[in-house]
Amino acid sequence: MSDDRDDKIRNRAYEIWQREGGAHGDHDRHWRQAEMEIDREAALPLTAGDALPQTGEIASSDVLTVEELAVRTGISGDEAQELLDRLGNDRAAIEQAARSLKAKKRS
Repeated sequence: MSDDRDDKIRNRAYEIWQREGGAHGDHDRHWRQAEMEIDREAALPLTAGDALPQTGEIASSDVLTVEELAVRTGISGDEAQELLDRLGNDRAAIEQAARSLKAKKRS
């Protein structure tokens, strides 16, 4: 693992830990989530414009709604809205965070 990648993962894991309230005991999960996010970002095109169709528009079917997220993942509408506000349009990250939130509530 390169030092640069390791530093990015460490910083992202810390950000995730802070976002989730700073509770101790989830270091491994935060690290794995940070690894996935950093690796996914590294695989993305250089700019958002490179990823958009020629029209530069995002299809409405690609935009995740609060209701859709809440129903599909079993979290509240408020929790879904908070995830969407915090994570933007990164559908994979939003759904992963929602599943983690749901799992955390079960335990």
